[in-house]
Amino acid sequence: MQVGTHTHTIDEMLKAMAQQGWRITEQRRSLATLFAESGSYLSPKDVYEYMKIKYPGVSFDTVYRNLRLLSEMGVLEQFHLADGLKFKASCLSHHHHHMICVGCEKTVTFEFCPMKLVKDLPESFEIQSHRFEIFGYCAECKPSAVAAPIEH
Repeated sequence: MQVGTHTHTIDEMLKAMAQQGWRITEQRRSLATLFAESGSYLSPKDVYEYMKIKYPGVSFDTVYRNLRLLSEMGVLEQFHLADGLKFKASCLSHHHHHMICVGCEKTVTFEFCPMKLVKDLPESFEIQSHRFEIFGYCAECKPSAVAAPIEH
């Protein structure tokens, strides 16, 4: 990811916070920077560990509450992966979906949207948004996944 992309992501996240009436504090700027620069999935614990280095007085509850609120406003996406709840910066610039490797968490975006194929939805239901993710194994993780099948 290029520096310009980081700056754009940070600006988009801060803009969304401001539109919700949030004050743009140094802590929130640090949070936006963490997600923009990380590019990967972060657990609430990962974020807390990062934040407490710069802000020793921050509590886990505050970090978790902010992650949840940022997810609700669409700034972060939350995913339930094999090792728990994780968050990643939302791509606010265009509509797309994800294929996620359950081995290494590599994410591939794709433009195809299955909503165009969904028929017979109740007319009384007004859709505000949707998500579509495909979970599987990337080429690097597939050989070890085949060697050690998941037990049910």
